[in-house]
Amino acid sequence: MRPRVLGLALALLVSACATPGTDGPLIPPPGPVPGRPTPDPTPPGRPTPHPGFGALQGWEAEDHVAALAAFSATCGVARDRATTYVCKKARQLGEPDELAARLFLETNFRPQRVGDPGLLTAYFAPVYEARMSSGDGFTAPVLSKPDDLIMVEPTQLDPNASPGARVPGRERGGSYEAYPDRAAIESWRPGVVLAWMRPEDLFFLQIQGSGVLTLPDGRRKRVAFAAHNGKPFVGIAKPLRERGLLADNNTSGDAIRSWLADNRGPKADEIMRLNPRYVFFSIADDDGRDPLGAAGVPLPAGRAIAVDLSRHQVGELFWIDASAPVLTNAFPTYRRLAVALDTGGAIKGEVRADLYMGRGDAAGVEAGRVRHTLNMYRLVPVVGGS
Repeated sequence: MRPRVLGLALALLVSACATPGTDGPLIPPPGPVPGRPTPDPTPPGRPTPHPGFGALQGWEAEDHVAALAAFSATCGVARDRATTYVCKKARQLGEPDELAARLFLETNFRPQRVGDPGLLTAYFAPVYEARMSSGDGFTAPVLSKPDDLIMVEPTQLDPNASPGARVPGRERGGSYEAYPDRAAIESWRPGVVLAWMRPEDLFFLQIQGSGVLTLPDGRRKRVAFAAHNGKPFVGIAKPLRERGLLADNNTSGDAIRSWLADNRGPKADEIMRLNPRYVFFSIADDDGRDPLGAAGVPLPAGRAIAVDLSRHQVGELFWIDASAPVLTNAFPTYRRLAVALDTGGAIKGEVRADLYMGRGDAAGVEAGRVRHTLNMYRLVPVVGGS
Protein backbone atom coordinates (compact mmCIF):
# COMPACT_ATOMS: atom_id res chain seq x y z
CA MET A 1 0.00 0.00 0.00
CA ARG A 2 0.97 3.60 -0.41
CA PRO A 3 2.33 4.95 2.80
CA ARG A 4 1.02 8.39 2.25
CA VAL A 5 -1.31 7.41 0.64
CA LEU A 6 -1.02 3.78 0.59
CA GLY A 7 -4.25 4.14 -1.37
CA LEU A 8 -5.45 2.35 -4.41
CA ALA A 9 -5.95 3.92 -7.73
CA LEU A 10 -9.34 5.21 -8.65
CA ALA A 11 -9.22 2.87 -11.58
CA LEU A 12 -8.64 -0.05 -9.26
CA LEU A 13 -12.35 0.13 -8.78
CA VAL A 14 -12.31 -1.16 -12.31
CA SER A 15 -9.48 -3.65 -12.06
CA ALA A 16 -10.54 -5.32 -8.88
CA CYS A 17 -13.46 -3.64 -9.02
CA ALA A 18 -1.56 5.56 -4.96
CA THR A 19 0.95 19.63 -6.68
CA PRO A 20 0.02 22.77 -8.34
CA GLY A 21 -3.48 24.14 -8.05
CA THR A 22 -6.75 22.31 -7.75
CA ASP A 23 -6.71 21.17 -11.34
CA GLY A 24 -3.01 20.47 -11.81
CA PRO A 25 -1.74 20.09 -15.37
CA LEU A 26 -1.84 16.65 -16.90
CA ILE A 27 0.69 15.37 -19.38
CA PRO A 28 -1.31 14.62 -22.54
CA PRO A 29 -0.73 11.33 -24.30
CA PRO A 30 1.83 11.66 -27.10
CA GLY A 31 0.51 11.86 -30.62
CA PRO A 32 0.47 8.96 -33.10
CA VAL A 33 3.81 7.59 -34.23
CA PRO A 34 4.22 7.71 -38.02
CA GLY A 35 6.39 4.63 -38.15
CA ARG A 36 9.20 2.71 -36.53
CA PRO A 37 11.48 5.23 -34.78
CA THR A 38 14.83 5.97 -36.38
CA PRO A 39 17.54 6.91 -33.88
CA ASP A 40 19.15 10.32 -34.33
CA PRO A 41 22.69 10.27 -35.70
CA THR A 42 25.17 10.10 -32.86
CA PRO A 43 27.49 13.14 -32.66
CA PRO A 44 31.20 12.32 -33.12
CA GLY A 45 32.92 11.26 -29.95
CA ARG A 46 29.69 10.27 -28.19
CA PRO A 47 28.70 6.69 -27.29
CA THR A 48 26.29 4.94 -29.63
CA PRO A 49 22.69 4.85 -28.34
CA HIS A 50 21.46 1.40 -27.50
CA PRO A 51 19.56 0.04 -30.54
CA GLY A 52 16.78 -1.32 -28.34
CA PHE A 53 15.15 2.11 -28.19
CA GLY A 54 14.02 1.61 -31.77
CA ALA A 55 11.64 -1.08 -30.50
CA LEU A 56 9.84 1.32 -28.17
CA GLN A 57 6.68 2.42 -29.94
CA GLY A 58 6.19 6.14 -29.34
CA TRP A 59 9.79 6.83 -28.32
CA GLU A 60 10.32 9.53 -30.95
CA ALA A 61 7.15 11.36 -29.87
CA GLU A 62 8.18 11.38 -26.21
CA ASP A 63 8.96 14.64 -24.42
CA HIS A 64 12.46 13.57 -23.39
CA VAL A 65 13.15 16.80 -21.49
CA ALA A 66 10.12 16.29 -19.26
CA ALA A 67 10.92 12.61 -18.82
CA LEU A 68 14.52 13.26 -17.82
CA ALA A 69 13.42 16.06 -15.47
CA ALA A 70 11.07 13.67 -13.65
CA PHE A 71 13.85 11.10 -13.33
CA SER A 72 16.38 13.67 -12.11
CA ALA A 73 13.97 15.07 -9.52
CA THR A 74 13.20 11.67 -7.99
CA CYS A 75 16.12 9.34 -8.71
CA GLY A 76 17.69 10.07 -5.34
CA VAL A 77 15.43 7.40 -3.83
CA ALA A 78 17.04 4.65 -5.93
CA ARG A 79 18.77 1.92 -3.95
CA ASP A 80 21.03 0.33 -6.55
CA ARG A 81 24.47 1.72 -7.28
CA ALA A 82 24.05 1.84 -11.05
CA THR A 83 20.94 4.02 -10.89
CA THR A 84 22.60 6.21 -8.28
CA TYR A 85 25.54 6.69 -10.65
CA VAL A 86 23.31 7.68 -13.58
CA CYS A 87 21.22 9.86 -11.28
CA LYS A 88 24.27 11.90 -10.31
CA LYS A 89 25.17 12.39 -13.98
CA ALA A 90 21.61 13.47 -14.82
CA ARG A 91 21.61 16.07 -12.07
CA GLN A 92 24.86 17.53 -13.41
CA LEU A 93 23.36 18.19 -16.84
CA GLY A 94 21.68 21.44 -15.90
CA GLU A 95 18.84 22.17 -18.34
CA PRO A 96 19.35 20.00 -21.43
CA ASP A 97 17.45 20.61 -24.64
CA GLU A 98 15.39 17.90 -26.32
CA LEU A 99 18.29 16.40 -28.26
CA ALA A 100 20.62 16.34 -25.26
CA ALA A 101 17.96 14.82 -23.01
CA ARG A 102 17.17 12.12 -25.54
CA LEU A 103 20.84 11.33 -26.11
CA PHE A 104 21.46 11.11 -22.36
CA LEU A 105 18.63 8.61 -21.93
CA GLU A 106 19.67 6.54 -24.93
CA THR A 107 23.31 6.29 -23.90
CA ASN A 108 22.85 5.77 -20.17
CA PHE A 109 20.07 3.17 -20.26
CA ARG A 110 19.17 0.10 -22.22
CA PRO A 111 15.52 -0.99 -22.54
CA GLN A 112 14.65 -4.45 -21.30
CA ARG A 113 11.19 -5.89 -21.82
CA VAL A 114 9.38 -6.97 -18.66
CA GLY A 115 7.18 -10.08 -18.83
CA ASP A 116 4.00 -10.53 -20.81
CA PRO A 117 1.32 -7.86 -21.39
CA GLY A 118 -0.41 -6.78 -18.18
CA LEU A 119 -2.62 -3.94 -16.95
CA LEU A 120 -2.33 -0.16 -16.57
CA THR A 121 -4.74 1.76 -14.35
CA ALA A 122 -4.41 5.26 -12.90
CA TYR A 123 -4.97 7.27 -9.75
CA PHE A 124 -5.00 10.91 -8.65
CA ALA A 125 -5.03 13.19 -5.64
CA PRO A 126 -8.67 14.14 -5.08
CA VAL A 127 -10.01 17.49 -3.90
CA TYR A 128 -13.33 17.18 -2.09
CA GLU A 129 -15.70 19.42 -0.19
CA ALA A 130 -15.91 18.70 3.52
CA ARG A 131 -17.43 20.09 6.71
CA MET A 132 -16.32 20.19 10.31
CA SER A 133 -19.76 19.09 11.48
CA SER A 134 -22.28 16.59 10.14
CA GLY A 135 -25.27 17.60 8.04
CA ASP A 136 -26.62 18.45 4.57
CA GLY A 137 -25.31 15.24 3.00
CA PHE A 138 -21.97 15.38 4.78
CA THR A 139 -22.60 12.34 6.95
CA ALA A 140 -19.47 10.20 6.56
CA PRO A 141 -16.75 10.77 9.17
CA VAL A 142 -13.08 10.96 8.23
CA LEU A 143 -11.55 8.95 11.08
CA SER A 144 -8.10 9.06 12.63
CA LYS A 145 -6.19 5.88 13.40
CA PRO A 146 -7.93 4.19 16.37
CA ASP A 147 -5.94 3.77 19.56
CA ASP A 148 -6.69 0.04 19.65
CA LEU A 149 -5.35 -0.68 16.15
CA ILE A 150 -1.93 -2.31 16.50
CA MET A 151 0.40 -4.23 14.21
CA VAL A 152 0.80 -7.88 15.13
CA GLU A 153 2.49 -10.98 13.75
CA PRO A 154 0.22 -13.09 11.50
CA THR A 155 0.76 -16.06 13.83
CA GLN A 156 -0.74 -14.02 16.70
CA LEU A 157 -4.02 -13.95 14.80
CA ASP A 158 -3.85 -17.49 13.46
CA PRO A 159 -1.41 -20.13 14.83
CA ASN A 160 -1.52 -21.85 11.43
CA ALA A 161 -0.52 -18.73 9.52
CA SER A 162 2.90 -18.41 7.96
CA PRO A 163 5.26 -15.89 9.55
CA GLY A 164 5.48 -12.68 7.61
CA ALA A 165 4.95 -8.94 7.66
CA ARG A 166 3.00 -7.58 10.60
CA VAL A 167 -0.71 -6.98 10.02
CA PRO A 168 -3.38 -4.80 11.66
CA GLY A 169 -5.15 -6.28 14.64
CA ARG A 170 -6.35 -5.50 18.16
CA GLU A 171 -6.12 -7.00 21.60
CA ARG A 172 -9.21 -8.42 23.26
CA GLY A 173 -9.18 -10.27 26.57
CA GLY A 174 -5.47 -11.02 26.49
CA SER A 175 -5.46 -12.36 22.93
CA TYR A 176 -5.30 -10.81 19.49
CA GLU A 177 -7.90 -10.69 16.74
CA ALA A 178 -8.17 -9.26 13.25
CA TYR A 179 -9.42 -5.70 13.04
CA PRO A 180 -13.11 -5.39 12.03
CA ASP A 181 -14.32 -4.79 8.48
CA ARG A 182 -15.90 -1.70 6.91
CA ALA A 183 -19.45 -2.44 7.99
CA ALA A 184 -18.47 -2.94 11.62
CA ILE A 185 -16.28 0.18 11.67
CA GLU A 186 -19.05 2.32 10.21
CA SER A 187 -21.47 1.21 12.91
CA TRP A 188 -18.92 1.44 15.71
CA ARG A 189 -16.91 4.53 14.61
CA PRO A 190 -13.53 4.14 16.36
CA GLY A 191 -10.98 6.94 16.30
CA VAL A 192 -11.40 10.71 16.28
CA VAL A 193 -13.62 12.40 13.66
CA LEU A 194 -11.35 14.73 11.66
CA ALA A 195 -13.97 16.04 9.23
CA TRP A 196 -17.23 15.05 7.55
CA MET A 197 -17.64 14.15 3.88
CA ARG A 198 -20.27 12.86 1.52
CA PRO A 199 -20.22 9.03 1.77
CA GLU A 200 -19.24 8.42 -1.85
CA ASP A 201 -16.44 10.99 -1.60
CA LEU A 202 -15.01 9.35 1.51
CA PHE A 203 -15.16 5.96 -0.22
CA PHE A 204 -13.09 7.30 -3.11
CA LEU A 205 -10.73 9.13 -0.79
CA GLN A 206 -10.03 5.82 0.93
CA ILE A 207 -9.24 4.25 -2.42
CA GLN A 208 -6.83 7.05 -3.30
CA GLY A 209 -5.29 7.11 0.16
CA SER A 210 -4.85 10.88 0.40
CA GLY A 211 -6.39 14.09 -0.83
CA VAL A 212 -7.34 17.67 -0.08
CA LEU A 213 -10.51 18.78 1.71
CA THR A 214 -11.97 22.23 1.05
CA LEU A 215 -14.04 23.84 3.81
CA PRO A 216 -16.79 26.49 3.42
CA ASP A 217 -14.59 29.19 5.00
CA GLY A 218 -11.92 28.67 2.31
CA ARG A 219 -9.50 26.61 4.38
CA ARG A 220 -7.88 23.61 2.73
CA LYS A 221 -6.83 20.53 4.67
CA ARG A 222 -4.63 17.72 3.45
CA VAL A 223 -5.62 14.27 4.66
CA ALA A 224 -3.04 11.50 4.41
CA PHE A 225 -3.08 7.75 4.95
CA ALA A 226 -2.52 6.79 8.58
CA ALA A 227 -3.55 3.11 8.71
CA HIS A 228 -5.96 0.54 7.35
CA ASN A 229 -7.88 -2.30 8.91
CA GLY A 230 -5.95 -5.09 7.18
CA LYS A 231 -8.84 -6.36 5.09
CA PRO A 232 -8.32 -7.03 1.36
CA PHE A 233 -9.41 -4.43 -1.15
CA VAL A 234 -12.46 -5.57 -3.13
CA GLY A 235 -13.53 -3.53 -6.16
CA ILE A 236 -17.19 -2.71 -6.66
CA ALA A 237 -17.26 -2.37 -10.46
CA LYS A 238 -17.85 -6.08 -10.98
CA PRO A 239 -20.88 -6.35 -8.67
CA LEU A 240 -22.32 -3.17 -10.19
CA ARG A 241 -22.05 -4.81 -13.61
CA GLU A 242 -23.30 -8.19 -12.45
CA ARG A 243 -26.37 -6.66 -10.80
CA GLY A 244 -27.16 -4.69 -13.94
CA LEU A 245 -26.64 -1.37 -12.16
CA LEU A 246 -24.01 -0.14 -14.64
CA ALA A 247 -23.23 -1.18 -18.21
CA ASP A 248 -20.17 -3.33 -18.86
CA ASN A 249 -18.31 -0.51 -20.62
CA ASN A 250 -19.44 2.18 -18.19
CA THR A 251 -17.70 1.35 -14.94
CA SER A 252 -15.21 4.20 -14.93
CA GLY A 253 -14.49 5.82 -11.60
CA ASP A 254 -16.65 8.80 -12.56
CA ALA A 255 -19.60 6.56 -13.46
CA ILE A 256 -19.29 4.58 -10.22
CA ARG A 257 -19.10 7.72 -8.10
CA SER A 258 -22.16 9.17 -9.85
CA TRP A 259 -24.13 5.99 -9.19
CA LEU A 260 -23.18 6.03 -5.51
CA ALA A 261 -24.21 9.70 -5.22
CA ASP A 262 -27.53 9.10 -6.98
CA ASN A 263 -28.27 6.16 -4.68
CA ARG A 264 -26.91 7.62 -1.44
CA GLY A 265 -28.26 5.76 1.57
CA PRO A 266 -28.82 2.03 2.23
CA LYS A 267 -28.53 1.05 -1.44
CA ALA A 268 -25.14 2.69 -1.95
CA ASP A 269 -23.96 1.63 1.52
CA GLU A 270 -24.64 -2.01 0.64
CA ILE A 271 -22.45 -1.75 -2.45
CA MET A 272 -19.63 0.11 -0.71
CA ARG A 273 -19.59 -2.42 2.12
CA LEU A 274 -18.72 -5.13 -0.39
CA ASN A 275 -15.23 -3.66 -0.04
CA PRO A 276 -14.23 -4.57 3.54
CA ARG A 277 -11.06 -2.46 3.58
CA TYR A 278 -11.25 0.75 5.60
CA VAL A 279 -8.63 3.52 5.66
CA PHE A 280 -7.89 5.92 8.52
CA PHE A 281 -6.27 9.33 8.04
CA SER A 282 -4.21 12.11 9.55
CA ILE A 283 -5.00 15.77 8.82
CA ALA A 284 -2.93 18.94 8.40
CA ASP A 285 -3.08 22.27 6.58
CA ASP A 286 -2.63 21.88 2.83
CA ASP A 287 0.80 23.00 1.66
CA GLY A 288 -0.05 22.86 -2.05
CA ARG A 289 2.57 20.22 -2.85
CA ASP A 290 2.09 16.97 -4.72
CA PRO A 291 1.37 13.98 -2.47
CA LEU A 292 4.22 11.73 -1.42
CA GLY A 293 4.44 8.19 -2.73
CA ALA A 294 5.92 5.12 -1.11
CA ALA A 295 9.38 6.42 -2.02
CA GLY A 296 8.83 9.49 0.16
CA VAL A 297 9.12 12.08 -2.62
CA PRO A 298 6.43 14.20 -4.33
CA LEU A 299 4.83 12.41 -7.26
CA PRO A 300 5.33 14.14 -10.64
CA ALA A 301 1.98 14.17 -12.43
CA GLY A 302 1.90 11.83 -15.41
CA ARG A 303 5.43 10.55 -14.70
CA ALA A 304 5.05 8.45 -11.55
CA ILE A 305 3.75 4.91 -11.33
CA ALA A 306 2.82 2.61 -8.49
CA VAL A 307 4.23 -0.89 -8.93
CA ASP A 308 4.49 -4.16 -7.05
CA LEU A 309 7.53 -3.60 -4.86
CA SER A 310 8.05 -7.33 -4.49
CA ARG A 311 8.88 -7.31 -8.24
CA HIS A 312 10.45 -3.88 -8.73
CA GLN A 313 12.38 -1.22 -6.82
CA VAL A 314 11.54 2.40 -6.09
CA GLY A 315 13.42 4.78 -8.36
CA GLU A 316 13.48 2.44 -11.37
CA LEU A 317 12.71 4.02 -14.74
CA PHE A 318 10.20 2.33 -17.05
CA TRP A 319 8.81 2.82 -20.53
CA ILE A 320 5.09 2.16 -20.41
CA ASP A 321 3.24 1.32 -23.60
CA ALA A 322 -0.47 1.00 -22.89
CA SER A 323 -3.21 0.63 -25.48
CA ALA A 324 -6.53 -1.15 -26.13
CA PRO A 325 -8.65 0.64 -23.51
CA VAL A 326 -11.87 -1.03 -22.40
CA LEU A 327 -13.65 1.98 -20.88
CA THR A 328 -15.70 4.61 -22.69
CA ASN A 329 -14.05 7.95 -23.58
CA ALA A 330 -10.56 6.79 -22.58
CA PHE A 331 -7.43 8.09 -24.29
CA PRO A 332 -6.33 5.44 -26.81
CA THR A 333 -2.71 5.14 -25.67
CA TYR A 334 -0.31 6.04 -22.88
CA ARG A 335 3.30 5.82 -24.04
CA ARG A 336 5.89 7.53 -21.88
CA LEU A 337 8.73 7.21 -19.42
CA ALA A 338 7.67 6.94 -15.78
CA VAL A 339 9.46 6.41 -12.48
CA ALA A 340 8.44 3.74 -9.94
CA LEU A 341 7.70 5.85 -6.86
CA ASP A 342 4.69 4.26 -5.27
CA THR A 343 2.83 1.04 -4.56
CA GLY A 344 -0.71 -0.07 -3.76
CA GLY A 345 -2.56 -2.91 -2.13
CA ALA A 346 -4.07 -4.09 -5.41
CA ILE A 347 -0.99 -3.47 -7.54
CA LYS A 348 0.20 -7.05 -7.84
CA GLY A 349 2.28 -8.65 -10.55
CA GLU A 350 5.29 -7.95 -12.69
CA VAL A 351 3.50 -6.06 -15.47
CA ARG A 352 1.06 -4.04 -13.41
CA ALA A 353 1.26 -0.28 -12.99
CA ASP A 354 -0.87 2.55 -11.67
CA LEU A 355 -0.14 5.92 -13.30
CA TYR A 356 -0.42 9.04 -11.13
CA MET A 357 -2.41 11.64 -13.08
CA GLY A 358 -2.21 14.66 -10.82
CA ARG A 359 -4.55 16.55 -8.56
CA GLY A 360 -8.18 17.62 -8.84
CA ASP A 361 -11.29 16.84 -10.84
CA ALA A 362 -9.75 16.74 -14.33
CA ALA A 363 -7.10 14.30 -13.16
CA GLY A 364 -9.80 12.22 -11.50
CA VAL A 365 -11.93 11.99 -14.62
CA GLU A 366 -8.96 10.85 -16.70
CA ALA A 367 -7.71 8.42 -14.07
CA GLY A 368 -11.11 6.78 -13.83
CA ARG A 369 -11.03 5.87 -17.52
CA VAL A 370 -7.65 4.16 -17.58
CA ARG A 371 -7.80 0.41 -17.98
CA HIS A 372 -5.39 -0.42 -20.77
CA THR A 373 -3.33 -3.40 -21.86
CA LEU A 374 0.19 -2.67 -20.70
CA ASN A 375 3.61 -3.51 -22.08
CA MET A 376 6.48 -2.50 -19.80
CA TYR A 377 10.18 -1.99 -20.45
CA ARG A 378 12.65 -1.43 -17.65
CA LEU A 379 15.37 1.07 -18.51
CA VAL A 380 18.46 -0.58 -17.08
CA PRO A 381 21.22 1.91 -16.17
CA VAL A 382 24.50 1.56 -18.00
CA VAL A 383 27.39 2.49 -15.70
CA GLY A 384 29.79 2.73 -18.63
CA GLY A 385 27.53 5.09 -20.58
CA SER A 386 28.32 8.57 -21.80
